[in-house]
Amino acid sequence: MDGGSAATRLSFLLLAVLLLSYLPIPSSSSRSLATSVRCNPQDYAAMMKIKAAFGNASAMDSWVPNTDCCNWRVVECDPNTNRVTQILLSGHIYGQIPPEIGDLTYIQEIIFILMHLTGTIPSTITKLKYLTVLRLSYNSLSGPVPSFLSQLPLVNQLELSHNKFSGTIPPSLSNLPSVTYLYLDYNNLTGEIPESFGKFKQPGVSLYLSHNQLSGELPKSFGNLDFDTIQVSSNKLHGDASLLFKANGSARILYLSRNKFEFDLSKMKLANTLQYFDISHNKIYGSIPKAITKLNLKELNVSYNSLCGKIPQGGDVQNYDSYSFFHNKCLCGSPLAACK
Repeated sequence: MDGGSAATRLSFLLLAVLLLSYLPIPSSSSRSLATSVRCNPQDYAAMMKIKAAFGNASAMDSWVPNTDCCNWRVVECDPNTNRVTQILLSGHIYGQIPPEIGDLTYIQEIIFILMHLTGTIPSTITKLKYLTVLRLSYNSLSGPVPSFLSQLPLVNQLELSHNKFSGTIPPSLSNLPSVTYLYLDYNNLTGEIPESFGKFKQPGVSLYLSHNQLSGELPKSFGNLDFDTIQVSSNKLHGDASLLFKANGSARILYLSRNKFEFDLSKMKLANTLQYFDISHNKIYGSIPKAITKLNLKELNVSYNSLCGKIPQGGDVQNYDSYSFFHNKCLCGSPLAACK
């Protein structure tokens, strides 16, 4: 190689190095976006903030910076849009739900269960117009149940059970246009069940309100709605619950136990769809309707009431022992003592 050509090549090399020195050096986040096959930048940024808010918990150890968030564990993405559609977290995770949860604008399911969450639900969650499932049960969330949850247009399942929510139930929750499963049980809720809860938009709603401190009578509007499930056990409710009994209804589960309900059971019509029936520990009187023998019962308990008369014989009734019938005024017949 002659000296001229060598000098020329050296000049070109020095010029190239000089030009490269003026080009911007990509940041770690931009490098991740350049190399990521699917992860949407907005979703990626939001989830990294969520991870930080939860103290980089080990349950999120696959949420590694500069990697494809659609490949992270407990995360699902839509294969067509590559947007995050589900996060499922549980285990030893502490902290509060960060407001950045509202930046996952295409998410459909948020499942944060069996964690150690505290504080309240951030209002930014109302930005999630595609959300269908919100499960926050088995945590230590507190404060009032937010009324702004009624702004979630597609939520089908809202689960806030096994927390420390207090105060009254927001009547606006009945405005949720798509909800069919509403879990508010195992909290510290007080006051009456809202009258609006007999006006849900969808048929066959399953309503879980048990193990609270609710008082008063059942809303009269309950008589206008055909529930699939009513669970109001272990509250301070009283009065007439007969409006829940509909011969042509489709109720599958009626749990009314451990309240102070008082009505004549012998006059009740039992829907043939009824499978789980617990009215124990109340002040219910009368006799057990013979129609109960035609039901496909998977649970039966009428104990600790003021019932009288012969226990109807047949069907699934005799599959239950005396525990399901004892401590009544004057019930008799199998599985209790014979009638005199």
